[in-house]
Amino acid sequence: MKTDLRVKLVQYTPEPEKLVAAAAKLCYSSLAADEIMNDLDENNTEKFISMLMKLGHQSPVEHINFSFAIEGVSRTLTHQLVRHRLASYSQRSQRYVTEGQFQYIVPPEIQNNSAASAKFIEAMEYDQKIYDEITDLLYEDHYNLLLEEGKSEKNAKNAASKKAIEDARYVLPNACETKIMVTMNARNLIHFFSVRCCNRAQWEIREMASQMLEEAHSVAPYIFSNCGPSCVAGPCPEGKMTCGKMDEMREKYSYVKNNK
Repeated sequence: MKTDLRVKLVQYTPEPEKLVAAAAKLCYSSLAADEIMNDLDENNTEKFISMLMKLGHQSPVEHINFSFAIEGVSRTLTHQLVRHRLASYSQRSQRYVTEGQFQYIVPPEIQNNSAASAKFIEAMEYDQKIYDEITDLLYEDHYNLLLEEGKSEKNAKNAASKKAIEDARYVLPNACETKIMVTMNARNLIHFFSVRCCNRAQWEIREMASQMLEEAHSVAPYIFSNCGPSCVAGPCPEGKMTCGKMDEMREKYSYVKNNK
């Protein structure tokens, strides 16, 4: 069963841009932090943040965090995602959650090829069959052994189930759908968007990054102005590896500059 990618910003630092402006102003002010916060209104906060981002002074934006609930993504994607080390992740465990009738992600190139799609679905269904069979076989072994060790029937069933899926999960494919909670500060998000919104990023993580940017920009438009692939704010950094679609990418992410 295939599924669709979904990103939702579930929590973020309250008044993120005001906090960043206050943190930056504190470096050059004799006022107390709470006095600086009280002195900031929407207009002067926007002006100060815009100036800050144009100057590339990004250390103050580390004070604000954004947490995203992400569903409908593959294990292929999350293996790439966790390479961004300055972040916090909580992912659904295949060790403790049974993958009965697991959902899976179908790459567009496979989906658009009827023969490849049929083979892919056949593989997913076979993986599910083998996973279920191995789970049942291991469950019986663990359950009987736990009973022999003196466990109650209820405790033996619970423990045997967990032990069985712990090893059965090894046959599950990279396409297997997963859910993950991701928290990053704004500075790391800006970098993340620059590399993962790029056309040269893998298609699935690129789509996820694009949705994350839309969510983050909706609550902090001045912090995330000019965000997206690096070519949005300057020349393409990929050299000979460029996708050659800089104008198209700038049009796609033009909304980040329209903050009003």
